[in-house]
Amino acid sequence: MAKPIMIQGTMSNVGKSLLAAGMCRVLRREGYRVAPFKSQNMALNSFITEEGLEMGRAQAVQAFACGTTPRVCMNPILLKPTTDMGSQVIVNGEVLGNMSAEEYFRRKKEYVPAILEAYRQLEEQYDIIVIEGAGSPAEINLKQDDIVNMGLAELVDAPVLLVGDIDRGGVFAQLAGTLMLLEPRERERVKGLIINKFRGDLRILEPGLSLLAEKCGKRVLGVVPYADVDLEEEDSLAEGLRKRDVTGKVDIAVIRLPRISNFTDVQAFAVEPAVSVRYVERTRELGQPDLILLPGTKSTIADLEWLRRTGLEAALLRCLQRGSFLFGICGGYQMLGERIVDESGVEGERGGFVRGMGVLPVETYFVGEKARTRVEGETGAWEGVLGPLSHKKVSGYEIHMGRTVPAAQRDPGEACASFAALEDKRDGCVSGRVLGTYLHGVFDREEFRSGLVRLLCENKGIPCEGGGEISYEAYREEQYDRLADILRESLDWEEIYRSCF
Repeated sequence: MAKPIMIQGTMSNVGKSLLAAGMCRVLRREGYRVAPFKSQNMALNSFITEEGLEMGRAQAVQAFACGTTPRVCMNPILLKPTTDMGSQVIVNGEVLGNMSAEEYFRRKKEYVPAILEAYRQLEEQYDIIVIEGAGSPAEINLKQDDIVNMGLAELVDAPVLLVGDIDRGGVFAQLAGTLMLLEPRERERVKGLIINKFRGDLRILEPGLSLLAEKCGKRVLGVVPYADVDLEEEDSLAEGLRKRDVTGKVDIAVIRLPRISNFTDVQAFAVEPAVSVRYVERTRELGQPDLILLPGTKSTIADLEWLRRTGLEAALLRCLQRGSFLFGICGGYQMLGERIVDESGVEGERGGFVRGMGVLPVETYFVGEKARTRVEGETGAWEGVLGPLSHKKVSGYEIHMGRTVPAAQRDPGEACASFAALEDKRDGCVSGRVLGTYLHGVFDREEFRSGLVRLLCENKGIPCEGGGEISYEAYREEQYDRLADILRESLDWEEIYRSCF
């Protein structure tokens, strides 16, 4: 049976997901069969498994670090926020429906059997399971019926490493205060402390580490430096979403929608040296990008209305008229059409329809059943400026509630070309300099991604340097190994093995 080790944090965004991924890679390199596990994840970045089931993106990233295939049992419960007070609840990869926070907290103990069954599946097949907590174990208003932090640690008898974030300040108070609010049996479960995201001279920090150990009775098992590692992040607190500067010859501006999801679609541009990716929330930040990306969203209609209120819709259309390319993925694709119809209130209590941006001759109808599938194929036979991108290999996955069809009010002669021909269907729409697709991960294949970068360079009249020299998959493997090297150097692995295994 597998041995567990659990990483909990003093708060959200202390780096638990990244540390878990790095620990997975360290243990894998030492010859263990390793799997990640997170009983309950709240995030809009999700992943579709080979079986067509939905799980948190962070656990998929950690599975790749383990050198294993992502499986939904690695994240049996996924909560995708739909409003400030409610989420879509997904159990074992299948949508149960939308629940208010009150309803979910009232019912969450019902899901303990599903959590334990998922964990047992991993326990029988791996040597070590690296478990990630959520938020903080010291949220005393949520500790009753906890299924993701100390409650889970007790269920599976997991030793815990507690992580604090020194970059946000007050790390000693974070760690000491969290330990103080734990029950005695929970404190006993904590085998050591980790300080993450450190910058500066370690010698200045060391006296504080000794004092912390004296006050808390727990050793600091490592100080992890602020790591310049480029791995996919999972939620709206991701540091990558704060990028605002244009640093490359090719400027890609991603609209940071309020309910943005699967923004990691653009991660693959990291291997293109000519490209810089930045995020835009206000019209004054937009400028005249070479490519504007409308990403996925959990609430297409609400985020389209936000675009209108902020003036960003009008600004995007002006950029398109002046020569920018406009690319919509999933919810972003739905926004580009003539209208979005939600008669059953799939995205909210009110039904009806909303006018789209009108730059693609399609319309979207929301239905209750979610499309979840992995697909591959090639782009269509395109004419005009997009011609060089014809017949390029693409692959990825779909996660969406809407069905998009040619717009009824358009002349049939205006129908746009499909974005891609997939195994058993056609996907998306392109027209002029506007592209729309449901395909998440569309930039991961270098043939299409590098072709798009070359097209943007040519449109701008500049030479296209580099690109295509390393696959995104190889780049990601390099990042896992860099992270593992940092953790191997900065953590006391002898003590971790002694106290946890």
